Amino acid sequence: MTGPRLYLAIDNCFASKRWVAPDEWARLIRDLGLVYVEASADNDCDPFHLPPASLSDWIARVQRAEQERGVRVANLYSGHGTYVTLGLTHPDARVRAHFRDDWLKPMTRIAAELNAGLGFYCHAFSEAVLASPARHAETEQTLVDDLTELARYSAEVGAVAISLEQMRSPFLPPWTIAGSLALLQRVHAQAQAPLYLTVDVTHASAQQRCLRPTREQLAEWLAQARTGEAPAGMWLGAEPAYAAFRELVAGHETPQSGAARLDELLRDYPYIFALPEDGDPYAWLAALGGYSPIIHLGQTTGHDAAKSPFTAAHNATGIIAPQRVLEALSRAYNQPALAGLPPRCSEICLTLEIFPPTADTPPQIVQDLLESVAYWRALIPEDGRTLDELLA
Repeated sequence: MTGPRLYLAIDNCFASKRWVAPDEWARLIRDLGLVYVEASADNDCDPFHLPPASLSDWIARVQRAEQERGVRVANLYSGHGTYVTLGLTHPDARVRAHFRDDWLKPMTRIAAELNAGLGFYCHAFSEAVLASPARHAETEQTLVDDLTELARYSAEVGAVAISLEQMRSPFLPPWTIAGSLALLQRVHAQAQAPLYLTVDVTHASAQQRCLRPTREQLAEWLAQARTGEAPAGMWLGAEPAYAAFRELVAGHETPQSGAARLDELLRDYPYIFALPEDGDPYAWLAALGGYSPIIHLGQTTGHDAAKSPFTAAHNATGIIAPQRVLEALSRAYNQPALAGLPPRCSEICLTLEIFPPTADTPPQIVQDLLESVAYWRALIPEDGRTLDELLA
């Protein structure tokens, strides 16, 4: 099929606390050579921080800046304020409702008013939840229920699209390709309304530490621990597995017998483990890029999630390259559509999401952004061209 139309965009998170007024960040973004903006809630549009009248004024200022500066807010996005909480998976239903009804729904309405989409991440699974398969299943269902309501609400108010971001560790699901697909399918089956995924290429950076160990590895770790040596790189995931490991170290079973018992225990915790491809950003794009209206871009070594700029220094050690990103997306669109999901995206915002260190000076921030835009503009010289055209 003909690939989607691609747009190079930037999250204005880089401007937080520095260029706060819409006219300020709109002018700067236009000077970078960009038109499309992802407006971060951290940059003065968070419903928990701003009263309704102030949010209404913010919308008016954005619309004026769009007209005067020639930019367009294509998406809104949640920021650190919602990322640091349990949010939609809080054990208190009142807290979950507060996040859903008093943060996500107002942001969805703002997105609709701006003819924009919304992306977000507002939940986490605590250690107590990860330690209990029953609690994990229950918490996952409450998340599906709230995402279902949000998907339906988004369709009602007319937001362009809403998408949940993928993360990189078990306490921040979805964090695997299979888990992301399953979550989207469950929500779509319940909602009969679209919920998409935001693929962040820097988030395929920790899954390789969370592979399920073989029995041979478990036996080796037990033998090492009994000599007083700390097993390097050991991942068992849930606390009950670590508790069982400590008991086996102190006991007299052979390492092989103990490993067999541990292996059986780990079968109860499939949500704790990743596959090798889950640590590959290009595997994510090839598998689910067609269902990601927003793709977050930052440079990474593959072992961090620093969201570094695309400067020569960072590109020298980084693994994210525009050509490879587009080729992975092409693989996504050249395979059959996945069952149980909304239609594949006809438009994708390739969105620079770069968080400058707080010690960086404004001129350094701007220079790094200019270099990052130039790096991507070499392959995406103008917005709205199809993926096939760009690769041709």
